[in-house]
Amino acid sequence: MTRRAASGSSAGRPVAAGTLSFLLLGLALSCAPPPPPVSPERAARAGAIPSYNGQLKVSLNGPQGRGRLRVLLAFRRPDGLRIEVPGPAGARLMAVARGEQLTAVFPAQRAVFLGRTNADDMEALLSVRLSPREMMDLLVGAPLDGVSDHRVRWGPALPAEVRATLSDGSRLKVVVEDAQAAEALADAAFQPPPHEGYRAVDAEEARELLVGRRRGQR
Repeated sequence: MTRRAASGSSAGRPVAAGTLSFLLLGLALSCAPPPPPVSPERAARAGAIPSYNGQLKVSLNGPQGRGRLRVLLAFRRPDGLRIEVPGPAGARLMAVARGEQLTAVFPAQRAVFLGRTNADDMEALLSVRLSPREMMDLLVGAPLDGVSDHRVRWGPALPAEVRATLSDGSRLKVVVEDAQAAEALADAAFQPPPHEGYRAVDAEEARELLVGRRRGQR
């Protein structure tokens, strides 16, 4: 579509110096090369870290809606993952995946969701279709099968921001506010959170508890 000038044709008029500078700057930016990829050595070091402890801001826009959470996440390879969602009066969610068992507790509601450590159950709880091991790889910048538009902005040693489109079309963005690679994390961090006497909930109610919505509300 051709857009008319506001007051007649501009053909034959000299271009103002400021306009010319703006156009040249735009041309230079459009021709600027993309930032260079991380070196293979740094990527390999990040991918090989045995343990990770970070504070993240996670945004998700997908088929089940959109949301944003601050998350405390720790992992220990090969199969230990701990996720906490802080709230104003303590943790809203404490979830531990270890081996084949996923245990997610909601302390304020004295509720527990028990599942398996696969992408299906992780998605059922968190709406993020990634297994624990895939989450670990994503946070250290490793490529993943089934993930497209994978973009990583690196910090000095670890990714500072990760964006990816997951297999279900969800767009995930993770901003790393603080993260450390540790040689080892205590075994106690990856024990199932205490939940004696808690009532069992299904995945649907667990998601509603996570977002602060009562069952039946829409």
